[in-house]
Amino acid sequence: MTQQNAPLPKAITKKQVPARPLPGDRAGSKDAQRMIRVDHAGEFGAVRIYAGQRAVLGESHKNAGLLRHMYEQEEAHLARFNTLITERGVRPTLLAPFWNVAGFALGAGTALMGEKAAMACTQAVETVIDEHYQEQRDKLAGSDPELEEIIEEFQAEEVEHKRIAEEHGANDALGHPILTGAIKAGCRAAIWLSKRV
Repeated sequence: MTQQNAPLPKAITKKQVPARPLPGDRAGSKDAQRMIRVDHAGEFGAVRIYAGQRAVLGESHKNAGLLRHMYEQEEAHLARFNTLITERGVRPTLLAPFWNVAGFALGAGTALMGEKAAMACTQAVETVIDEHYQEQRDKLAGSDPELEEIIEEFQAEEVEHKRIAEEHGANDALGHPILTGAIKAGCRAAIWLSKRV
């Protein structure tokens, strides 16, 4: 056997060579891309939920200012993820047209059930998003400081939205356990799908 055709020594076979990032590579880039994709989809859905609630309850409603505040924060979150998707070349979810309609319908539908149901919707959504963002922060654990900082900031605002909802009657909504349970299940399904599609 010639030296040219000799097999590689076991010590340097492909499976055993550790994958080392090149200069400029981001650690955990596949995970980070999935996180950005799903977070972008989630913030888009949140904007649509608040748009639906605001369309039904209107600017003259006593909670219009609160809804506007939360809507504007979600718009800022979405804008930041729009930038991140472009900067990092991440493909957005293909389900965006569905989340556009589903988010608005969820917001409008719960608002039609009354202001407490709308607040219960916010409470349920933000509970799942808080858990989701915490899982992402735990997984990143310093591997992508920029993304981690964004998630930490946005998580704090989502927790604020949940608190606002609870202070404005979320727990008093008719059928609260069933309503919030269904919304949480829907959010978790949306997260699962948006990571993959």
